[in-house]
Amino acid sequence: MTEKKSSPQSILIVDDELIVRESLTKWFRQDGYRVEAAEDANHALKMMKEGPWDLALLDIKMPGMSGLELQKRLKEVDKNIGIIMITAFASVESAVQALKEGAFDYVTKPIDPDHLSHIVSNALNQKKIVEENIQLREQISDIGKATEIVGDSQQIHKVIELAKTVAKTDTTVMLRGESGTGKELIARAIHANSDRRYFPIIAVNCGAVTESLLESELFGHEKGAFTGAQYRRKGKFELADGGTIFLDEIGNISQKMQVQLLRVIETKQFTRVGGSDVISSDFRVICATNRDLEAAVKDGSFREDLYYRLNVFTVSIPPLRERRSDIPLLAEYFRGKYAAIMHKAVTEINANAMDILVQYDWPGNVRELENVLERAMVLAVPPAIQSSELPFQLASKAHGLQADSLAVVERAQVEMILNRTGWNISRSADILDIDRVTLYNKITKYGLKRP
Repeated sequence: MTEKKSSPQSILIVDDELIVRESLTKWFRQDGYRVEAAEDANHALKMMKEGPWDLALLDIKMPGMSGLELQKRLKEVDKNIGIIMITAFASVESAVQALKEGAFDYVTKPIDPDHLSHIVSNALNQKKIVEENIQLREQISDIGKATEIVGDSQQIHKVIELAKTVAKTDTTVMLRGESGTGKELIARAIHANSDRRYFPIIAVNCGAVTESLLESELFGHEKGAFTGAQYRRKGKFELADGGTIFLDEIGNISQKMQVQLLRVIETKQFTRVGGSDVISSDFRVICATNRDLEAAVKDGSFREDLYYRLNVFTVSIPPLRERRSDIPLLAEYFRGKYAAIMHKAVTEINANAMDILVQYDWPGNVRELENVLERAMVLAVPPAIQSSELPFQLASKAHGLQADSLAVVERAQVEMILNRTGWNISRSADILDIDRVTLYNKITKYGLKRP
């Protein structure tokens, strides 16, 4: 028999012969498996509730329900359970029928322990491989979901369709859009839906580092290549081998770096800083910019040949103010995200607060919206985010007020008192030291609404 397994797997033995059940149970328990036995099909079906079982050994001929029928019933309960049939020589034809219906293999009586052990080991190994493949597909599916773009507007649907279309190819993609519109999210979605998704996507912010540092960041360096280079370091292009490299803020790189970058993209070869060995890397390029590259080409600050090499397939991402119908969906998405992170039972955004979010122009786009919702969640008292928990500038600009005006302060104070009293007009008016008519006028003036 085989050596003891470190991770016990489960085997269900179904045979009407006591000696067979006892022998097989003893053998496989000695091998380290979790083993239980049943004398008939009805008992076996009850024991399925104690599962899940990795493998079932079924006698074909039993009183009542046969092993063939039991196989079908077990597969209905757990389609992934492995089946090995036990049969006499006279019933080999039935065993072959079982194989056609999904059994892994069969053994004949009298049973050879070593032969059966080998078959069981193979069956369990196959089941493990199948389960790992299922897990991998689920992980890939989760990646796709994690990079899913939130929105239901016509504009964002167009972006999603373009991203899905180009993801199936190896074409270079340029993402255009204002800062904060979600260009990196689109890049990751393209990668996650491509054939390269099993390999990494490596992101580089080209505008965040100096030219010399960017060269080392992209191409890597050898030990001693410059002061502080105490060890060899792989560059982003090398790390992206098989996957995707995302070059953000591509419009901000220097002329010298533009020349180097063009050569690397065209040849897929480069050398580390301070090195002489030519390194090859198979990568896909997705780049992003909020700069007018056409104007940069005209004024000579961006190479025309690099522009055409990068601008093969363009996806333009609209600013948030041009797809206001997506703001409620995004706001709810971020509320749910930070409610989970902060463990706060804030389940909604009240109507007045949502109106402010929708009316605001969001110069910082989705990134600004996320920051505002995170701040609001910190201040929020369950169950809802109130407009008083949004920054003053949002309410003021949404209602056409100056951010530092007395009206902004007054509006926030009135709303806070109304919410605190549950919109009891009399109590709120007393606290604010004004009469009810004045309070009603202020509610109308500032467009306040009861949550």
